[in-house]
Amino acid sequence: MRWMYLTVIGLFAAAIIVFAFQNLQPITMSFLGFRIHAPLALLTVIVYVLGAVTGSSLFAALRGSLQGARPVRLAASR
Repeated sequence: MRWMYLTVIGLFAAAIIVFAFQNLQPITMSFLGFRIHAPLALLTVIVYVLGAVTGSSLFAALRGSLQGARPVRLAASR
């Protein structure tokens, strides 16, 4: 099952990389008053990495809160 997940992740990453290198024209992106003028490939890679970092940290936080919410099992008394 692990190999299937790694294959899906690898294919998704490869698709992103191919998309990025086929779209090298510069664009202007605006967000909350900030403007950046850079190649679309660079912005795509930056957004992908930021999404991976925030997604994994959110997953870790949710996992931690679920583990903290589990009831504590006491050892059976004799």
